[in-house]
Amino acid sequence: MPRDHRPARSIRVLLAEDQMMMRGALALLLGMEADIQVVAQVGRGDAIVDAALTHRPDVALLDIELPGMSGLDAAAELRDEAPDCRVLILTTFGRPGYLRRAMDAGAAGFLVKDGPVEELAQAIRRVLTGETVVDPALATAALSAGPNPLTARERDALNASADGATVADIAVRLHLSESTVRNYLSSAIGKTGTRNRMEAMREARQQGWL
Repeated sequence: MPRDHRPARSIRVLLAEDQMMMRGALALLLGMEADIQVVAQVGRGDAIVDAALTHRPDVALLDIELPGMSGLDAAAELRDEAPDCRVLILTTFGRPGYLRRAMDAGAAGFLVKDGPVEELAQAIRRVLTGETVVDPALATAALSAGPNPLTARERDALNASADGATVADIAVRLHLSESTVRNYLSSAIGKTGTRNRMEAMREARQQGWL
C-alpha cells in the first residue's frame, strides 16, 4: 500500500530470518498491511539487538534457529537492552520446549510458520497491546509435556558435544573438571532416556530443550 495511505503511526517491525527468500516474502506480505512497516531485516541472531537499538521497532519477529545466536537467546537480550520492543517468535519448529524457553526469555508470542499472514499481522497488533499470543495446539502440547528436565549445566554439556568434542575438550570449554562433565552428560542421558550423549543431544533438541 502506498505510504501516504498508511496511518500516521505504523507498527514498526524488525524481522529476523536466515532464509533470504522467506525473509523477503514476509517483509513484502507484512508491508502490504496498512498499519505495519518492516523497518529492519537481519539474517543472523547476533545482529538482532544492534538492529533493534538502531531502528527502535515496536515488535521483533524472530526465527529460532539463526546463525550466530538463537532467536530465544536474542529475545532474552532484547528484554534487557530494548524492553519496549515486544518479541514474537515465528518458527518452523513447534516444539513444546521451545515455547517454554521463549516465555522464559520474555517473548510475548509464539507462532508456527504455516499460518496465514493475516493471523501473523493480527498477532503483531495483539502483542503490541500487551496480549500474549500462542499457537493453541502448541500451548496444549507444552502443558502436557511438562518442564524442561535438564539443568543449565547439563544443557551446556550437551551443546558442547555437538561437534563431536571429547570430554576433555568440553571440560576446557566449560571450565570444569572432566569428571564433572561426565556426571552432567550421564545425567542428561538418563533424563532423556537415551544410550549416549549424541542421542541425548538429538532428543533434547527434538523436544526443544536445547
